[in-house]
Amino acid sequence: MVKVALVTGASSGIGEATVLKLQALGYTVYGAARRVDRMQHLAQSGIRVLEMDVTDDASMQAGIDAIIGEAGRIDVLVNNAGYGSYGAIEDVPMEEGRAQFDVNVFGAVRLIQLALPHMRAQRSGTIVNITSMGGKIHTPLGAWYHGTKFALEAMSDCLRMEVQPFGIDVVVIEPGGIRTEWAGIAADKLRATSGHGPYAPQANAMAVSMVGEASVKRQSPPQLIADTIGKAVTARKPKTRYAVGFGAKPMIFLRGLLSDRAFDGLMRQATGISKVL
Repeated sequence: MVKVALVTGASSGIGEATVLKLQALGYTVYGAARRVDRMQHLAQSGIRVLEMDVTDDASMQAGIDAIIGEAGRIDVLVNNAGYGSYGAIEDVPMEEGRAQFDVNVFGAVRLIQLALPHMRAQRSGTIVNITSMGGKIHTPLGAWYHGTKFALEAMSDCLRMEVQPFGIDVVVIEPGGIRTEWAGIAADKLRATSGHGPYAPQANAMAVSMVGEASVKRQSPPQLIADTIGKAVTARKPKTRYAVGFGAKPMIFLRGLLSDRAFDGLMRQATGISKVL
């Protein structure tokens, strides 16, 4: 029996690499995103393209219904859709904070709710939640983003214990710096939100560190995350967490080793903010 996978945020970056990796492993793969026009090349490669907005309940229900109607099962759910909303807490409008949680947390959890009855009926399945090393560490001006990733880490831990009796695995992937559109979008949001006013020196320094040439050169390719997801979903007993990509393991290690204030200082240096304070 051919296994079936759903990957959100499939139109670029990690999601695009993941759908192709799972297809190469023999899965029937559904790639979901809001902008299906960016996935025509995937459709031509045999990926089943779904238009899905993870902030719209009807859209998510329709997507799951379509998969079950066509394939009769769902074996892997990869919650990859997400973005980084950066800016000083004082500056970020509450509606933007809610939007960040809607996409990064509530959309993922709602899809889990919709997929779980089918996985329980099969008594098998794997849920893969893409968090970030940012779910274990903190950086300046990223409170809303980090808040969503910390939340998804905790929810994944609780979920893992709940669904284990039904033969369902829950895996967290914690990427470090990855060469995708994410950093550019986050830097643009940061400049727009806090690039003028009292936090401007910090915001502009942080934005440069996100998209500067030196930073981009060190970033890992999205294929590394896709390969890790492939390894996790095909393992007989996958790890609960995989920290992969530039900086992930050392930064998480240092967060556990250093005091709060020592880590604050390290982050100010790493992001260039110490030079403008």
